[in-house]
Amino acid sequence: MMLYPAMNKLTANVPNRYLLVNVVARRARQIAEEAEKEGYELYEKPVTMAIQEVADSKIRVDATDVVIQEEEA
Repeated sequence: MMLYPAMNKLTANVPNRYLLVNVVARRARQIAEEAEKEGYELYEKPVTMAIQEVADSKIRVDATDVVIQEEEA
């Protein structure tokens, strides 16, 4: 079974798998809360969207930094 995106691409932006799980869960909750607050429908699951943001380097986390930081475009 092949996972997309690959784990090595995700861990390039978040140093380990355990932190990755926490970051993705936290970001997915933010996405779901924003959608509910703004009243728009999500066409993908929040977890899928959060994982894609990590893969696209929109979210990077250092091992010592537990705050999710979004990169400026």
